[in-house]
Amino acid sequence: MRRYNIFYFIKQAFAGLWRNGVMTFASIAVLMSCLIVIGGFALLVANIDENLEKIDLLNEIVVYCNNDATEEEILDIESKIQKLDNIDTLKRVTKAEGLAQMKEDYDVYDDITEENNPLPDMFVITYIDHEKVPNLDYQLKQIDGIQKVNNRLDLANTIERLKSGVMLIFVWFLVILAVVSVFIIVNTIKLSVFARRNEISIMRYVGATAWFITLPFIFEGIIIGIFASTAAYFIEWYIYTYIEHMVMTDLQMISILQFTDINGFVLLGFIILGIVTGIIGSSISLSKYLKQ
Repeated sequence: MRRYNIFYFIKQAFAGLWRNGVMTFASIAVLMSCLIVIGGFALLVANIDENLEKIDLLNEIVVYCNNDATEEEILDIESKIQKLDNIDTLKRVTKAEGLAQMKEDYDVYDDITEENNPLPDMFVITYIDHEKVPNLDYQLKQIDGIQKVNNRLDLANTIERLKSGVMLIFVWFLVILAVVSVFIIVNTIKLSVFARRNEISIMRYVGATAWFITLPFIFEGIIIGIFASTAAYFIEWYIYTYIEHMVMTDLQMISILQFTDINGFVLLGFIILGIVTGIIGSSISLSKYLKQ
């Protein structure tokens, strides 16, 4: 019995793709388009999550010391705060710094000097877990020398719910889009296999095994996936870079992930999704004719 190595089937796959050039081009174009849409949607989800994370970082607790607190008492308060749980960062804002910031923001306080500065020293705290904020708020209020504690727990909970809701909606849209894309790709490859149904029937009649018939089509799916994913990556790169430049120029309040930081994940994701989809599409499309 003649043995065939892997290169024979790869050669047959390229020959089959070349003979059916129109359907090959259609399969690559459809898969490439689906990958671009899926990739764009995934990048949109990633950037929304990034911006919501930045909003979440604005949640903080502001602790106001007594107006007549001495430097020693303020340092003692700082030491006690640092020992509490759920503290991420702790920043002291002196009354002089607070006054300078207030004058920068508002022009009506120019007559206030350091001698008649009514502002107290304060600490700005960011926390790790917003669910533990009530306990942290209680602990802060028990420290001597603290006159007031302002927390933004309601804002934190609102942002967290918004973030969870937005991410859930977009992830479901992404899953639905991926399923629809696979369905379109499978049917496109089915058309290619249907156009070669006579070729498959002849191989069956001369005694070719199922694997002998299937492997070239599997490799065709892999090749289609590689070509489509590579093309989709470069198109996505161009589109994303254009949008990234536009956002950085015109919408500076919105942060966007740098493509250079995520291009490896995008390329790897495209290649894996393209190859897997190509293999699944070829296998599903071919199974009908192998059963005949």
